[in-house]
Amino acid sequence: MINGIDRGQHPLSGGSTPRRVLDLEVWTASGIPLLRDPREFVLELHQRHLPQPGTVVVAVLDTIHRLAASASFAPWPHDTDGWQHRNALLAHLRRIIPHDLRRPEPTRTAVLLRCRDGAPGWTEQDGAWMWALRDAAVLHGLRCGAYIGLTPAGWHILGDGRNGRNPHAGSWADGPVHTVTELPPRSARDAPRGQYTRRQAAEHAPHGEGTPHSPQSEPPWIPARVAAVEPTRRTGTR
Repeated sequence: MINGIDRGQHPLSGGSTPRRVLDLEVWTASGIPLLRDPREFVLELHQRHLPQPGTVVVAVLDTIHRLAASASFAPWPHDTDGWQHRNALLAHLRRIIPHDLRRPEPTRTAVLLRCRDGAPGWTEQDGAWMWALRDAAVLHGLRCGAYIGLTPAGWHILGDGRNGRNPHAGSWADGPVHTVTELPPRSARDAPRGQYTRRQAAEHAPHGEGTPHSPQSEPPWIPARVAAVEPTRRTGTR
């Protein structure tokens, strides 16, 4: 228990119904496996999904820590409890990769990246997603892996201490507008001729219209891109 509260649960304001939230101290002490190359991993995941604030990316690493599959989506804004987040993660994990429940012990690892506005550091909603990742991983036969926050200040692995300035929560606007089944170029100058970046497309769009997957055209509660990815299909420059 932590300050009289069961580990992993906080009470709702004005009621006794528990909220499923992990404190940062509990998360740090739970033995989460370290990412081998967090800078390259975050960059690869960002290039595949170009997450904007309000987007969650769940990824699965294979036995040698290569990206095996991933999915990005925008949860409904009224879903704030770890139980709801767990159900959303499970639904996407089942769509992109088979479970490992028949194995005697987990061999693959689930990792979560959450893109949001605000200052870096743990928030209660991060705690709810941590609880969700841990529970979803167990129910899908996976190990629970790192939790990555992507904010305007950059990326940071909660409970780990490793961080970087790029990519950040606004980096999605500099990515090309296409699907996530191919790895996009790192910057606008690397994009194929005639292909707009998201920021350029927004600048050339008629007044009042947005670009695909932009905040103007896509409410934050509509599911975003969901795709299984294979590292061998990467085509962009690095």
